Amino acid sequence: MNKPEANVLDRIRVVLSHTSLPRNIGSVARAMKTMGLSRLVLVNPKRFPDPEALTLASGATDILEKAEIVDTLDAGLVGCTQVVALSARRRELTVPVQNPRELAPFLLSRCMVGEDVAIVFGTEMSGLSNEEVRRCNRVVSIPANPEYSSLNLAQAVQVIAYELRMTLDTDLSHLNEVHELASHDDIERFHADMESTLIKIGFLNPDNPKRLMPRLRRLFGRVQLEKVEIDILRGMLRAAREGRRH
Repeated sequence: MNKPEANVLDRIRVVLSHTSLPRNIGSVARAMKTMGLSRLVLVNPKRFPDPEALTLASGATDILEKAEIVDTLDAGLVGCTQVVALSARRRELTVPVQNPRELAPFLLSRCMVGEDVAIVFGTEMSGLSNEEVRRCNRVVSIPANPEYSSLNLAQAVQVIAYELRMTLDTDLSHLNEVHELASHDDIERFHADMESTLIKIGFLNPDNPKRLMPRLRRLFGRVQLEKVEIDILRGMLRAAREGRRH
């Protein structure tokens, strides 16, 4: 991800309200960092800082070290134009509910014009209160199995963060290995070696070849062979010829 895209994600706050268990805070930090989010706001956490949070962060301790700790939700939302409540329950008098994939493009578009966004998560046991939800101008819900929609806090953060990341950056080219492809002359030498080897070992009758070589050419032509693969195949053919001779 390039720097401009990283700056967009820097405008997104993950706000955890009244979190009870420090291990959940650590796990959230890890979920955030894997998707490029860095701003964590803790509203009146029961225990923080705490060694358990550091342990569960597992390499994302920098997120915890920079976390903002506030006494009220309002304090954690200062400056935000878009405030999103995560809720799995049907509530009265709220704005329409969206799923993360629907909402992510809108949130990122607001970040791109310089606005700050907050995504608010409630307590582990009961989620956000009605009063907390009313302080938000959007509601997002993860479309989980209606018969068992029990996501833990870090899982919920991970899903939201993943959708934001996928909307902004789906390029995985940095994970692909780049190999030198075989040239036309490399491939032709391979086919010549293969034909002579098959004749030597008695598999191909040069007086009655039928369509064996064209079929083999078509077989290998269905994949784009790399130079190292051609070298391996020609080495195998050489070994077969030498084994026949001795």
